[in-house]
This record gives sequence, C-alpha cells and structure tokens, in this order.
Amino acid sequence: MDTLTPLLALLGNNPYLQATTAMLLAIISASFLAYILSRLISGLIKVSGGRISETVGYTVRSPLYWTVLGLGALTAVRLLPLSQKAAGIAGSVIFSLLLVSWSTFAIRVTRGILLHLSRVRGKRQLIHSQTLPLFNNIALVVVLAIAGYLFFVIWNIDMTAWLASAGIVGIAVGFAAKDTLANLFAGVFILADAPYKIGDYIVLDNNQRGKVTNIGLRSTRILTREDVEVTVPNSIIGNSSIINESGGPHVKHRIRVPVGVAYGSDIDLVRNVLERIADDEAEVCADPEPRVRFRQFGNSALEFELLSWVEEPEIRGRVVDALNCQIYHQFRDHGIEIPYSKHDIHVKSWPTQDEGPG
Repeated sequence: MDTLTPLLALLGNNPYLQATTAMLLAIISASFLAYILSRLISGLIKVSGGRISETVGYTVRSPLYWTVLGLGALTAVRLLPLSQKAAGIAGSVIFSLLLVSWSTFAIRVTRGILLHLSRVRGKRQLIHSQTLPLFNNIALVVVLAIAGYLFFVIWNIDMTAWLASAGIVGIAVGFAAKDTLANLFAGVFILADAPYKIGDYIVLDNNQRGKVTNIGLRSTRILTREDVEVTVPNSIIGNSSIINESGGPHVKHRIRVPVGVAYGSDIDLVRNVLERIADDEAEVCADPEPRVRFRQFGNSALEFELLSWVEEPEIRGRVVDALNCQIYHQFRDHGIEIPYSKHDIHVKSWPTQDEGPG
C-alpha cells in the first residue's frame, strides 16, 4: 500500500479511480509473475528433470497468480469508501478465496509427491501402490482440517461451541453410521495389510472374479470379465476369504486342463501329444515348463492333467479354450479316443407271439 501511495496520489482524490488502478496493476503484476514463473519452471525442469519440480512448479502458478490479484483486491477495498463492517466482510471473502486456492494447491502437490514416492523402489519403502490411497486420504483430511481451522480464524468464529457440537454430533453419527465406520476401519486395515493391490485378479467368496480397479476407504471396486464394475464394501471383504490370483512370487498364473482317454490308449503317446500342444501354444510360458500328470484310473477313462503357466490371470480363459481345441484335433489325428458315457442294454429274450402283454 505504501509503495503505491505516490502513484495513487497522482490520480487525485477519486477513490474509485484509485481502486480501479490498483486492480489493473495487480492484474498486470500477476500476469507478469505467471510468465516469469513459466520460464523459470521450464528451465528448472530441463536442468533437474525431476517430476516433483514439474508438479510443484506448474501447480504453484495458479495460487501465486490469485494471491497477487487478492492483494490488489484488498488494496482496492481499503481505497473504496466502505464501512468498517463491509470492508471486513470483503476482506474475509478475499482471504477465503485465497484459502481455497492454496488448499487446492496443497492437495495437488501432496498427491503428486506421494505418487512420485510410490514409484521409487526401495527395500523399506513405506509408500507404494498398495498404501498410496491411504496416504492420499490422510493428506486430504489433514489439508481440509487445516483449511477449516483457518476459515474459522478468517471469519473470527469461536470454535469452542462448534467443537462441543461436533462431539455430540460425532457420537450420534457413530451409532447411526456404524456400518459405514466398519467399512472405513476395514478399508484402513486392507490398505495397511495389503492382501491385494490395484491391478490384481481376485476371487470373492461368491466366486465373482475380477481385476481390482480401486481401493478406497469405504469399498473396493473390481472389474469382472464381463466388463461390469462391482463395488464391494470393505467390511465384507475384511471378513471373507479372498483368493488373489496375482499374488505370490510372480504374476504368472497356473492353469489345469483335465482330459480323459479310453482304456487301452498308449499313455506315452498321450503324454507326448499333450506336451507338444502346450509347447506350441504361444501364450503358454516356457518357464516354468508345461508338464503332464497321469492322475488316476477313472471309472471309464484314464485321467490325465495338462499343467502350464500363463503370464497373467486375465488370459486364463482364452488359453484354456485354445488348448482344449488343439487337444481335440490332435487326439482325433492320432487316433486317441476320448471316452464318453455309454449305456449297454442287454435283452435276455424277446416275448413270443403267444405271450400277451400281461
């Protein structure tokens, strides 16, 4: 304000002209600052090549721009012939808008930094893809809590009564929303324990199978093979037995193809044909190598099982279909019989013409 006093004095005693001039100077200064920041950020990114610098740099331009405009607006408010109450309300509104701008900046920066940290590999890594949603939600709650406190300070609101009311409301909400709270606590434990992560293929107790697309504090969303998104409350998942097909030392998934051949078949030929079929299938992994097991002597067939691995659980159905087709074609070409259920009817004697029906 003191810096602009000589310039504003040249405009005479017209407060509206002075306020307009202050806003125009603020707009020019904000635009110039945004331009300078863009050039500096581009140079910094070229030198450092860091994603954090890029995230912070491009995100900070907006709140700085609005901060300069806000300062110009505050100067204009002080120059205008407003009452003390009206000037106070206008100032609170301006500070509230700046608070929203900087809170948005804080949320975006924290999410960008957490995302960058989750991609950094380390032996004792605390933030990774499984726990990233949890840290994002914690950061969001912290930023909103600080923003809420500053909002009360800006508007000179006594927080004592609000905190007391919030305690009473919290108890009532706790009883009314116990299922929701159960989902929230289950979500925290799921994110901390990490029985599965985004991108894993899981099977629920009701045999629903799909790819995990989102892990939230309230629910988990999975995308089934029919491209239908299913939302499952975390409290249900927390109390259920979940099969993670993508878990283990690697993502590879084992598939089993049972097949029966007729008694009297050449079992060595059967084994060689099945192994050759698996080796010729492009989507079957070479390591671990496919194998064939002679499981048991069935009631009407010799029961074999072709065991092989695929790179991802998602392609299990497609590979099983291809293997079954080749098994049928190869068995037919090699004369290997696939038995099926047969019923033989033995007639002891035919009735004579003299014998009537009863």
